[in-house]
Amino acid sequence: MNNDRAKEAALFLLRAVAGLLFLQAGGMKIFDWFGGVPAQFGGHPKFLSQVWIGGVLELYGGAAILLGLFTRPVAFILSGEMAVAYFQFHQPNGFWPVQNHGESAVLFCFIFLFLAAYGAGEWSLDALFRKKQK
Repeated sequence: MNNDRAKEAALFLLRAVAGLLFLQAGGMKIFDWFGGVPAQFGGHPKFLSQVWIGGVLELYGGAAILLGLFTRPVAFILSGEMAVAYFQFHQPNGFWPVQNHGESAVLFCFIFLFLAAYGAGEWSLDALFRKKQK
């Protein structure tokens, strides 16, 4: 396997796994997948609440990232969502992410920031649509 193909495979796997994990987090909030949000954390979010809107962004944004569809703008929005989630919900519980359990929010924020800057790669719907336009 040449170096370029290995990079494309790694980018695809990063994008697909991040999208799938994010989609599942949204499904847990919106559709109560995997038992839903535990009661100790507020249970099923109310329609149009901040947590519900976050769940919708996670569900549909995660699906778009997984497929590599509109990757740059979607990833930019999701990166911002994770920055807000970190500073609003995690950072008040301690300075360091390992202390406040915000590691996943920080990682998602920077993975999505990378995807917003770099794009989805060649193994994506974005690339497929780009080829069809030429």
